[in-house]
Amino acid sequence: MLNIDRRILAHFDFIIIILLIPLVFTSGWLIHEIHPVLGQKHLVYVAVGIGAFFTLFLLPVRQMFWTIPIFYWGSILLLVAVEFVGHARLGAKRWIEIPFVHFTLQPSELIKPAFVLMLAYLISRNPPPRDGYRLKDFSKIMFFIILPFLLIAKEPDLGTATVLLLLGVGILFIVGVHWKIWVGLSTAFIISLPLIYTQLHDYQKQRLTDFISEKPSYHVEQSIIAVGSGGFFGKDKEDATQTQMKFLPIASSDFIFAYVVERFGFFGAFLLISLYAAIIIHLLMIANWAQDYYIKVVTAGLSLFVFIYMSVNIAMTIGFAPVVGVPLPMFSYGGSSFVNFMILFGIMENLLAYRFRYLYNNSGKKSFV
Repeated sequence: MLNIDRRILAHFDFIIIILLIPLVFTSGWLIHEIHPVLGQKHLVYVAVGIGAFFTLFLLPVRQMFWTIPIFYWGSILLLVAVEFVGHARLGAKRWIEIPFVHFTLQPSELIKPAFVLMLAYLISRNPPPRDGYRLKDFSKIMFFIILPFLLIAKEPDLGTATVLLLLGVGILFIVGVHWKIWVGLSTAFIISLPLIYTQLHDYQKQRLTDFISEKPSYHVEQSIIAVGSGGFFGKDKEDATQTQMKFLPIASSDFIFAYVVERFGFFGAFLLISLYAAIIIHLLMIANWAQDYYIKVVTAGLSLFVFIYMSVNIAMTIGFAPVVGVPLPMFSYGGSSFVNFMILFGIMENLLAYRFRYLYNNSGKKSFV
């Protein structure tokens, strides 16, 4: 039986919970407006995510750090297995079908928490010097970033692969890498852009063509119409014709931000973006003062996850980025993304609340007076 001391309340981060509640509540409400059946399924995903949050919060996470490499390499093996036994949908092989239960697993989603925790594991065991990592240590950590990037990009799922790459590089930027390495990487990336383009699949090249062309694709065009029709304060549900009459595609997931603007206008969009900004800034502040590299990396990773997903999704919605399958974090319909965020938030709260060793007794259970 777990006995929880009141002292835990002094270290629990209630601010992030206060910021997440309106986000989750509003998304559930809007998804139910768009499609009641999906709204009911979304409630199940939210319940699973909350369960995962409390499970990770109550586990003795700091005593389980030795399992992180197992979790990471297990996820890598699943990504490799996709190539041989993967289940293809719409031209992409991203899923593994579990026999007898008719359930599919997407390893590219499973690896996201494992990816962040592995970086925390590596950095905590070899912290950067005052002037940042040099080439040798930087290369060792980059290996664990590049490996899942290549495996996921091969599926192909360039959106998820790019998010992980940006996340890993962003964490290293926050932790500290010598400036000469950033100059070299930036130069190499610019020079290799033509080669990178030749390696893209045809549909990926088409998305780039649609992005830079004068006339946007149908999806983006309908999304821009929905955004423009919202005005300053938005419309009632019945008057939000772009969504209610099914002109706006994928309104509950990829283009849910367009529905937010159609329903609540510029004012609603401003509030939603401000809420995301508050979450990102709060997490970055924790990462900045944290001396524990596990806390620093997990909070920095979460802030970057939220920032990258939010920025790309909103930019895609208004025609400022190519259309990729990147959801609005903790807002779009979909279980795997929401549960992954709740897992990471649960781990973060655990690391914060139980960061003092006296909160554990010798038996390995959390014990409070």
